[in-house]
Amino acid sequence: MYNDKPLTNLYLLFVKGALPRKDFEGRLFQYLLENSGQYHVFEGNQCEWNEFLSWLYPRLARAIDLYREIESTFDAYIGSVIYSASREYRCREADHYIIESACWQARAEEMKLLESEPVYSTDENPADRKLVPVLEDINPRQVLFLLLKSYNYVTDEYVQYVAKAIGMETDAIYYLINEIRDRRSEQEARILDLRDRLYCQHYRCLAYQKRMRYSQPGTEFYEMLKSRYERARKRYYSMKKRLGGIRAGATNRMVAEVMGIPKGTVDSGIYFLKTRLATAEKKIV
Repeated sequence: MYNDKPLTNLYLLFVKGALPRKDFEGRLFQYLLENSGQYHVFEGNQCEWNEFLSWLYPRLARAIDLYREIESTFDAYIGSVIYSASREYRCREADHYIIESACWQARAEEMKLLESEPVYSTDENPADRKLVPVLEDINPRQVLFLLLKSYNYVTDEYVQYVAKAIGMETDAIYYLINEIRDRRSEQEARILDLRDRLYCQHYRCLAYQKRMRYSQPGTEFYEMLKSRYERARKRYYSMKKRLGGIRAGATNRMVAEVMGIPKGTVDSGIYFLKTRLATAEKKIV
């Protein structure tokens, strides 16, 4: 027996049939669990060592079958298995961290953009209340123009509020909104698809950037990542420009068509609202 080779002694007991396979694997795993300092791969971090061994455990069975006692003891063999596996484990964990970090960064920026979208409701702030007397003489139909153009951002409560204010049935307003939504269904599907692809492209750019930070500049692998990143970035800005060029709301022509009135009427009504609101806001400030 090898007094200073505990794993080799265990292996000899196993090959002689004195130690069942299941018990051998269990005692081997227990020894590794309790002797992390012997291998110096995670700088004394027991938690990381435990996670590594959990990941390594399925490979230990294959390592036992592949061992042949030729030039090294079983202790040395297991040490080499641990060192090589730890490099793979570190690479996988770094890659997972890069992907997760890039994903959350992209998601956080996307959520920030979504938060900036207006949603109109009946909750008014003090500034809005000051505008009410100024806008009392506005044609109700002009208010309807604005609502239809902003149909994607209005709540049910706001529709009911406007219906009451302009003396129109709520169902009639919903009918007009649904007419616009049906007309824009294909366009909205294009916008949603392009937004999804833009998000994925954004994430891809972030992932390439982070991988480059973990790579050695000047190496072939680094240059490959850099080339892919540049192509991904160009595609991202091209997609972003294309998305910015797609109109998200209803057009004046579409509003006019669903209401059965000339487009010029909608144009002049929207222009009047813009100028009146701008004047009212200046007075408040």
